[in-house]
Amino acid sequence: MRNVFSVWTFRGRRVLTAVLLCTLLCCFANSKVHASDKVSVESVDFKSAITGQRLPYTAFLPQGYAEANTRYPVLFLLHGLFGSHTNWLNLTNLADYVANHKIIVITPEGHDGWYTDSATVPADKYESYIMKELLPDVDSRFRTIGDRRARGIAGLSMGGYGALKFGLKYPDKFVFAASISGAFDPAARSDEHPGFAWDVLKPSVMAVFGPAGSRTRQENDLHQLARNLSPANVATLPYIYLSCGTEDGFLDTNRDLDGVFLSKKIPHEFRELPGGHDWGFWDRQVREVLGLYSQLTKDEVNAGRK
Repeated sequence: MRNVFSVWTFRGRRVLTAVLLCTLLCCFANSKVHASDKVSVESVDFKSAITGQRLPYTAFLPQGYAEANTRYPVLFLLHGLFGSHTNWLNLTNLADYVANHKIIVITPEGHDGWYTDSATVPADKYESYIMKELLPDVDSRFRTIGDRRARGIAGLSMGGYGALKFGLKYPDKFVFAASISGAFDPAARSDEHPGFAWDVLKPSVMAVFGPAGSRTRQENDLHQLARNLSPANVATLPYIYLSCGTEDGFLDTNRDLDGVFLSKKIPHEFRELPGGHDWGFWDRQVREVLGLYSQLTKDEVNAGRK
């Protein structure tokens, strides 16, 4: 595992308009891509006892999965605000990219819940669902390796926040945590501290995190979680990767989190790259995330064949 603190920085003009955010955060597009014939894509209609909802998820199974008895590393890939678990299949070439790796990829449903147990809606416990129901269900349903050394989590925008939060809060569960265009500061947002595109983010932020100063905000503030880590805690963290486009309105919060990681000597890799908050950037970067995770877990794949 590499210990890289901050690399590949590109500077550029940034577009900070709520109109752009609304267009790009929304997970819609005019065309769909089709799954590679080398990858099996399965839809699981999961009924969550914790939330009382049906929370389906999509599983991308690597080439040769049906013919072999191998166990594989698994990567959970979270969607963004206004999105769904099908976005990664329909709006990127993820299936084609998975065909190049020996990993299982799971795309869960998170609605607009910020992968957090809501402060205002008791049933909306999306963090508890992921950790207590989804992980065990995937391990029982598919041939995963089934422990930390071969389990990763990643996501875009809201999902990038969720992925790094899970990495910091549950280092015993994940060996890898990655964010693409992470919206890292929802727990710090309020009318007094609105930040970028507050009008767009406010309804979901207030519903999930509650009023300023709430316990939910305190327990899910990503920057504060990182600041509170002891050196012993830092030593247990997963490999962390984050990237953000130079035209992205969330670039400041990505730079801020990078600064916290640097101050706490948290091994990580941060990339500023040309691009905005859009599916073109996310499609390019998910290929990079898959490559990094595959490289990190390649020894586990070889062990799984034995």
